[in-house]
Amino acid sequence: MKLRFFAVIFIFAAAAVAQPAPQNSSGKRPFTFEDMMKLKRLSEPVPSPDGKWVVFAAVDVDLEANTKISHLWIVPANGGEARRLNLTSNHEERPRFSPDGKRLIWTSKATDPTQIWMSNFTPESGGLDGQPHQVTNISTGADGAIWSPDGKNIVFVSSVYPEAKDDAENKRRDEELKKSKVKAKIFTKLLYRHWNAYTEFKRSHLFAVSADADASVEAGVSPANNPDMRLRQPPLHQEPRDLTPGDHDVPPFNLGGQDMYAISPDGQELAYTSNIDEVEATSTNNEIFIVPMAGGVPKKISTSPGNDNTPAYSPDGKHIAWRSMARAGFEADKESLVVYQRELRQSRTLAADWDRSVGSFAWTPDSKMIFFGAEDNGESPVWALPLDAKEPAIIARTHADDFVFSNDGRTLFFSRVSIQAPSEIARIEVSGTGKSVVIPVTRMNDALLSRIDMQPLEPFTFKGANNEDVQGFIIKPPGFDPAKKYPLKFLIHGGPQGAWGNSWTYRWNAELFAANGYVVVMINFHGSTGYGQKFIDSISGDWGGKPYVDLMKGLDYVEKTYPFIDKNREAALGASYGGYMANWVLGHTDRFKCIVSHDGTFNTETSYGTTEELWFMEWEFKGPPWKQRELYRKFSPHLFADKFKTPTLVVHGQLDYRLDVSQGFDLFTTLQRLKVPSKMLYFPDEGHWVLKPQNSRLWYKTVNEWVDQWCAK
Repeated sequence: MKLRFFAVIFIFAAAAVAQPAPQNSSGKRPFTFEDMMKLKRLSEPVPSPDGKWVVFAAVDVDLEANTKISHLWIVPANGGEARRLNLTSNHEERPRFSPDGKRLIWTSKATDPTQIWMSNFTPESGGLDGQPHQVTNISTGADGAIWSPDGKNIVFVSSVYPEAKDDAENKRRDEELKKSKVKAKIFTKLLYRHWNAYTEFKRSHLFAVSADADASVEAGVSPANNPDMRLRQPPLHQEPRDLTPGDHDVPPFNLGGQDMYAISPDGQELAYTSNIDEVEATSTNNEIFIVPMAGGVPKKISTSPGNDNTPAYSPDGKHIAWRSMARAGFEADKESLVVYQRELRQSRTLAADWDRSVGSFAWTPDSKMIFFGAEDNGESPVWALPLDAKEPAIIARTHADDFVFSNDGRTLFFSRVSIQAPSEIARIEVSGTGKSVVIPVTRMNDALLSRIDMQPLEPFTFKGANNEDVQGFIIKPPGFDPAKKYPLKFLIHGGPQGAWGNSWTYRWNAELFAANGYVVVMINFHGSTGYGQKFIDSISGDWGGKPYVDLMKGLDYVEKTYPFIDKNREAALGASYGGYMANWVLGHTDRFKCIVSHDGTFNTETSYGTTEELWFMEWEFKGPPWKQRELYRKFSPHLFADKFKTPTLVVHGQLDYRLDVSQGFDLFTTLQRLKVPSKMLYFPDEGHWVLKPQNSRLWYKTVNEWVDQWCAK
C-alpha cells in the first residue's frame, strides 16, 4: 500500500455522528459510535501450511479504559466459528507460521519494548502446544517478524543507533537519553521529525535470529538433558545479526500493508526496500536491494528513479516481483509490477500500458501468475495477471487487500471490506483467470451488524471540470423516507490522491455520518485514484481549480437529482487535503451552512516550511515557494480571508508533523479576528489521526453538535 501523503491520512482521520434515530419498522436501529467501538478490527489472514486453519489478530477497543488490545484468533480455513488462540491479556499481533506449520511466532507487548514470541502449534487441533516463550530479547524491541523458508532463521525489524556496535551500546544510549535532565535536540540534517515523532537519531534495521535453538528448547530438549546439543546449538537469546547496517532505514517508514522485505525460497538471500542514495525528506526514490542472509555487501537491483517497494520472491525462486513508480519525487504515480529475473539479472514491467495502480499482491504457488488488488471506480477488485499477459483480468469484484495463497494454490485468502462492514477474512477458489465467488471465512461482526440499519452505497456520475465524467456516491439515512427533506453532509476526501468508495473506515465512516438523519455525499474529484493516471495527475499544480469545480458541480447535480436533499441545510467536512479544500471553500462560496476543517493547509507557503516530507509540496506546487511563489499564493486559502463568512469548526493535533498545528491556529485566529462564528478542537496528544478512543468520542460529539447547530431544523 503506497503512502499517498494526505490520502491515507484523511481517510483515517475521525468521523462524526450525533444522537441516533429510533429503531425503524424493520427492527433495526441506526449505527452508533458505541457500536463502532464494539466491532472487532481484523488483521490480515495467515493460513497454516497444511491449509486447514487461518490465524489472524483482532483488536478490541475498551472505550472506558481508553485502550485498544489485539489478540490472536484462529478459524477453520473453510469457514466456521473463530476462537481465541492464546488466552492472555497481552497485546499480541502479527502471527506467522513456520514453513512446516509446527510453530507460530507473533509480536507481543508482554514486555516493554515489544519482542517476538513463539509456541509450538498442533495442526490436528489448531491449538498452541506448550508454554509460549520469548524468542528475542533485544533492548530496542522487535517487530515485523518473518520466517526464512528453510525454517532456520527469523528476520525482524528493530530501530537502533546506526553507529552502535552492539545491543549493549544501544541500551546504554537509550538509558542515558531517558535519564538526561536536558531534553534539547540538535539537528544537522533532514529528516529530523516524521509523522508524529522526532527521529531520535535511530534507524530501522533488519535483524536475523536463529529459530532452531528456541524451537528445540520449547520441545523439551536442552543442553541440560542432551549434552551433545551443547556443541550444536547457540544460546537461547543469542545476539541477533544486523543484516542491514548503516545510516538508513530498512524498511523505510510506511503506514502498514505488504512487507517491504522478503527471504528467498532457499533461505540464502534477503531482498528489502530502502532509500539509501537520497535524502528522505526530498525524495521518494526507494530502491530494492539484495544481500546474502549470511551477511555481505548489498546490491541494488532496481533501476527506476521513482519508488520501488515490497519485493516478493516467486515460489520457484527464479524471480523477484515488486511495485514500482516511474517518476521521482512523487508518491501517487502509477505503481506497476516489475519482475526481476534473478539468473539473468534483468527486470521488466508487467502490463506496462494498463492504467491502474497495483496494491498488495501475491504469487501463485506455481509462479506463473500474480494476484493483486487495484482501485477501480470506487472498488478494489481481485485481479489476476499471468507473467506474459498484456493486462490483468478481474477475478472478483469486491474491495480486497492482504492477499495470500494456500500452499496448494487452490485458495486465495484476503481481507474484504465494504461500506457496510469492516474487515473480515474471505477466500476464493482459484481456477486460472476465471471469475470466482467470494466466500466468507470469518463472521466476527455479523451478530452486531445484523441489528444495524445501514443503507447501501449508491454511485452516480456527472459532468465535472473540462466536461469530463466524475463519479460520486450517496448514502441515505436509516429509515429513509423519500417524501421528507434531509440535511446534507458533504464529505471531501484527502490525498489529494485518494478516493471514496465501497470500503470501510473506523474514521470518517459514512454510515456513521448518515446515522443521525443526514444524507451523505462524497465526490471523487479530479486527482482521485481508481480512474487512471491522467485523472490523478490533473490535480498537481491545480489544488483549488478542477477539484473545486468538480465539488460544486457535484453538489449542483445531487441537489437537482435528489429532491429529498434540503439545499438550505448543507455542511462541508474535510481533513488533510479535504481540510485544505474546506478552507478553500470557505473563501470561495457561502452555500454551506457550516464547515468542518480538520488538519488542513491554510497557508501554503508556511505549510512548506513546517511539513516533513518536502517532496510532496515540491511535486504538488512544482517546486519550493521561492521558485513558485505565484502558484503557492494562487491556491493559498489564507489570501481569501476577506471573503470568510461561513461558521467553521477547526480541528488540529499538536503532534501532527505532516500538517503542523500552526495551520489550525492560524485559521482559527483569522476566523475569530473576522468575527466569523468559529470553534477550535485542539488535541495535545494526537497527530494527524485521532487514535485514542475517548479522543475520538469527543471528536464525534464536537463535530456533530457543530453541524446540528447550523443544519438541524
